[in-house]
Formats: sequence, structure tokens, C-alpha cells
Amino acid sequence: MAIAGRLPVDSVDVFPHGLYAFVATEVEPARDFERSTSDRFVQQVDKDTGLPVWTFEVLDADPAAAGKNAAITVRIVSEHKPVLPEAPAGMPFRPVEFEGLTVAPSVDTSRCSGGPGAHRCRARLAWSFRATGIVAPKPRSAGRSRESKDAAA
Repeated sequence: MAIAGRLPVDSVDVFPHGLYAFVATEVEPARDFERSTSDRFVQQVDKDTGLPVWTFEVLDADPAAAGKNAAITVRIVSEHKPVLPEAPAGMPFRPVEFEGLTVAPSVDTSRCSGGPGAHRCRARLAWSFRATGIVAPKPRSAGRSRESKDAAA
């Protein structure tokens, strides 16, 4: 198969309604659970690049993602702690986009139950997001979708 590993995507294509972060939200170092102990924190390192991994939580503005699915944690692979764009004055949220965004699919089987013969599978497709940076959204001429970007070109 020609597809191996993570898939590069454009932030606007994956989140056409935009992404927002609480003003008080900060980028945090990702914990390496295998090397950390209860009294010693070790930051996770990306196995492909050797760079530190940071985490950042955003809200998907898609109305269909309301509720539990609206909060998304994105891992950011960067040598230095990413700097967040400025928030608009007086707003509780800051709009953001991700640079170098990639996704990796996985099957979440945590909703499956029962044993052999009585198995009820409610597995679902899940996505893992990874980026190389956080930026302020770029101005769009006619909406945020790929079709409007292609039409403007």
C-alpha cells in the first residue's frame, strides 16, 4: 500500500469551521509515560524526528462536534515550546490553525463489550493529530473550504 504512517492534511480542510483555544490554555510538554515516574517527569520525544512533543487542546467549532467531540488534543513536534497567537481583545477564545498537520487513523475498541458469542462491537474510527506549529488563521477570500480556496486560485 502506498500510504504508510501519518497523512499530511491542511488544518482548514480538517476543521472547516475553525479551531479555538481558551485564552488561558497553554501548550504543555507531553508526558512520556514509559520513562516518567511518579516523582520524575520526562517529556515525550518524537520517534521519527527526535524532537520534543508538546500538547495543546483546542475546540472544534463544527456544530456537529458539539459536546465531548469538540475538545481535541493535538500533539506538536517542535524543538522549542510553541508560541500561541495573540487572542482578540476581550475575547475568551483565540482562533488558531496548525502548521504541518498530520493525522493517523486508529480503531477505538473501548466501546466494545461482551465475550465470545455475546460480543457487541461499537468500535469507531479515531484520529490522532500531530502538527509542527500553531499559527493565527490566515485570511480566506471566500470561506474556509477547499472548494473556495481552489476557486480563489
